Amino acid sequence: MQYIIHLRSSSVPFLFSWLLFLSPGISHSVAEPVDADYLLVDGKIMDGSGEVSRVGSVAILGDRIIAVGDFERGSIGKTISCKGLILAPGFIDLHNHSDSSIEVTDDQTGETKTSRPILADSTRDAECYLRQGCTTLVTGNCGGGALLVGEFYDSLTEASPGLNVAQLLPQGELREKVIGSTRRAPTDTELAEMKKLANQAMEEGAWGMTTGLQYVPSSFADSAEIAAIARVVGQHGGIYASHIRNEGDFLLEAIEEAIEIGREGNLPVHISHLKSSQRPNWGKVRAAAALVERARAEGMQVTADQYPYDASSTTITAMLLPDEEREGGEKALLERLNDPEQVPRLQKLIEESLEARGAVMIARCPKHPSWVGKMIREVAKAENRKPAEIALEVLRSGDEQGVSFSMNEEDVRYVMTLPWVATASDGGVKVNDGTRPHPRSFGTFPRKIGYFAIEEGVLAPENAIRSASGLPADILNLPDRGYLKPGYFADVVAFDPATFRDHATYQEPFEQSTGVRWLFVNGQVAIEDGKLGTTNAGRALVKNAD
Repeated sequence: MQYIIHLRSSSVPFLFSWLLFLSPGISHSVAEPVDADYLLVDGKIMDGSGEVSRVGSVAILGDRIIAVGDFERGSIGKTISCKGLILAPGFIDLHNHSDSSIEVTDDQTGETKTSRPILADSTRDAECYLRQGCTTLVTGNCGGGALLVGEFYDSLTEASPGLNVAQLLPQGELREKVIGSTRRAPTDTELAEMKKLANQAMEEGAWGMTTGLQYVPSSFADSAEIAAIARVVGQHGGIYASHIRNEGDFLLEAIEEAIEIGREGNLPVHISHLKSSQRPNWGKVRAAAALVERARAEGMQVTADQYPYDASSTTITAMLLPDEEREGGEKALLERLNDPEQVPRLQKLIEESLEARGAVMIARCPKHPSWVGKMIREVAKAENRKPAEIALEVLRSGDEQGVSFSMNEEDVRYVMTLPWVATASDGGVKVNDGTRPHPRSFGTFPRKIGYFAIEEGVLAPENAIRSASGLPADILNLPDRGYLKPGYFADVVAFDPATFRDHATYQEPFEQSTGVRWLFVNGQVAIEDGKLGTTNAGRALVKNAD
């Protein structure tokens, strides 16, 4: 099978969009040779479509791909041999948290201020994602992150991060702004205000809306409230992406709720990090997949994403306490945790949650740094105390994070074979800060593609690459990215299939992945022959921008 396209540089894409969708089984030829800044030759092309790979070349001119396949060469700036390498579209992380608020201390002044990792000096280069072959992050997930979309895009443009960023409207932040952290229905006036702000976010270029229905205050919204706001998002062509209300005992009910919100809101539905948590629920992902496929058969656009690990990560508070105990925010929660009359009741809830989850590792706990990287039960045994007592101390410390080993690898392997499931990290740009976060921020994409697809054969490499490129672009309706096609932006990765592997572990989560030889972000070289290159080529991807 060949894919032969000859284009002159003057023929770049904009007036010839019909060429972008030609069948790879048909040869096409324009007589004139191709001029290019970069020519990647003799690579195994996996173009993001899932079609069978073929050996060929990719030509880049400016910030665009100018030709793919076999073509006559004209004036070439730099020719790069990709023999033995796989050529693919730059990967799109559909579920990322690099816009979450963090505290940053200025090294010179000692002043502490609130920032976002993708904007912070130490992390905006996004090396941990560039090393995985990523060229685009989608932020605003799980109902959290930057609410003022236009302002966030302006900050991105000023910061010039290492890769592209597309923003979703975080419903939790929206509800917090209008109602606060209170469990109640909105008034008509408050609902109208949330719809107005959602409309503003969409007009400023958001790609959809997200919920985090296991987190406060997102979880305080019922289906009708969410659907009313989703309807506004749908009118702008956005999607509804949800960290659903329950990923364990009530997984199926939670997926049904998400689908119903999509139906009521008249917009596509996306299930974030599809999984079934806690041992009694292992295997339930097959029934969950059947629900999604039934909705798809009825004509709905329903998709999901997944990180390829059998452990999840979030705040230990969210792991161990139901949302009603978190009402009122951190201050109110701390008052409950320190109230002698309430402690016995809370401790019983914590014991039940620990029993259901099994092993929980402390990933971050500033007040007890010696506990970081250890299991709660391990700490309890060493100190001759009950696990719930240790957990209670962690919760009281605030600013805590955990890793929960409550998933089944067979479930993980099954979910990644589903053709409507994209690959996404659920992580964020990071550098080593002494904590022990989930390794997914450093290893998601090579783990899925290099280990599970190439090494283990769980799915074809072409399909694994599609799950990280063409599929997320389709889900988001992101134009001109996600595929190796003439006229598309030059987000391109060339990696060695033998060495494209993750090395980050739960005890060493900051180890960089290996195997990416060349990476282009908007036509600029972000990784050059394995070495970090340009790290400010990223752009704010504004929906419906002129």
